[in-house]
Amino acid sequence: MSAPHGNGAAAGDALAPLADARRRCAGAPLGERFSLRFHAQLAERAEQTTQSGEPFLRLRFNDGAADLELRVWRRTTWWDACAALESGAFCEVRGTFVRRQAKYGADPERLEGRPLDATERAAALLGPPARREKLAADLALIGEKIDSLCDPRLQALARRFLGVHGARFRRACAARTYHHARRGGLAEHVAGMMRGAEGICAAYPHLNRDLLLAGVLFHDCGKLWECCPADADLGSPAPTLIGEMLGHITVGGEVVNRLWHDLAADTAAAGWEDLEPSSEHVRLHLLHLILSHHGEMQFGSPVVPKTPEAVALHHLDNLDAKLDMMAGALERAAVVAPGLRERVAPLPGLTAEPLGIFRPADDSGADDAGGLGAPDLLEDFGRAAFFPEPTRHS
Repeated sequence: MSAPHGNGAAAGDALAPLADARRRCAGAPLGERFSLRFHAQLAERAEQTTQSGEPFLRLRFNDGAADLELRVWRRTTWWDACAALESGAFCEVRGTFVRRQAKYGADPERLEGRPLDATERAAALLGPPARREKLAADLALIGEKIDSLCDPRLQALARRFLGVHGARFRRACAARTYHHARRGGLAEHVAGMMRGAEGICAAYPHLNRDLLLAGVLFHDCGKLWECCPADADLGSPAPTLIGEMLGHITVGGEVVNRLWHDLAADTAAAGWEDLEPSSEHVRLHLLHLILSHHGEMQFGSPVVPKTPEAVALHHLDNLDAKLDMMAGALERAAVVAPGLRERVAPLPGLTAEPLGIFRPADDSGADDAGGLGAPDLLEDFGRAAFFPEPTRHS
């Protein structure tokens, strides 16, 4: 890519998060030209050819919250510069784009870029502004929940975990694909589950809140060694030897055991032997939550959930993961029919647009956009399909 002069943005040339850029590229009217400027890491560069034999580069950029793919044709003047880019490079990209075919996104008509400086690169690793704010709020919530634990053993264990492994925890993904598969995704996942755990404990007060919240924090802690990007990487992490040979459930149990025994030898653990329930039972129940959270042995858990908290944790994990998958499908999947998006694995079928939330007329600050417009989608359905007229008898 040819480099623009300097590294400042022109007036009105604001940085676009890749999620916004992707929506613009996919949704622009045919023939419309528009400008984009973004900071991102080049996650993948591949040279391919069309069915007619015309070569092009497929560039996939990532900004920590979304991906954007661009095609660069050999006939363009910026081909050589793009072909020289290495995966992992942090760039500023700016250009003019036009969407010429309905099947594909927009292609660049003019493209230029430059490497990010050290300050810009450090900012890019934190993600777009909205992403940074959300992750900061999620991490703050996790800290608040840990501080609220009443059991001193579980609280000390959680604090020791974040004190020793906090940097890895803050950047770990919850998965390589499917759900929360992004830098910081594990913290998002844990925070979402903690919010759900509070609601479940309010509905079922017999549950051990301290144990469940600790189980949420630690259930995927093995992902820190199975699914954690490098310090200077926004992309999906490569497989690791430990992760592949042991799996995150086994690693998570080992991490908790080591931290627990380190704490037991610490002066801070003085007096724990007199607490009830016993420390050994607390450790056993926490390990059971970690080992059983996949719910079934066929899905990787060596044991099935056998306590109320283990059952709750399994369903919280599944719920938070599924809702993130559906949010991703609604954000990225192509529309196949009014109100329907194409299937995105591993979801079992097409994803339907959610129903808009009803707001009273005086609730002017509410946003109910994005739901089904019943008159538009259901006008030809026919009321009689669900509500047939009663048969009249003479």
